[in-house]
Amino acid sequence: MENWRKSSYSGEGDGNECVEIANSPTLVAVRDSKTPARATLTFPPEAFAPFLEGLKRDQ
Repeated sequence: MENWRKSSYSGEGDGNECVEIANSPTLVAVRDSKTPARATLTFPPEAFAPFLEGLKRDQ
């Protein structure tokens, strides 16, 4: 995937708690910006919003 961008919730400074997202017409991908070569989570676009809502509930 290309066009990785930091989450708007990553905060200021050195971005120690940062995730990046990238999207295409068929997938939304999420990765840890500190280790971008490691595992990437991918979702169909229609599943990404429910994934985020689940994270918000667990906080």
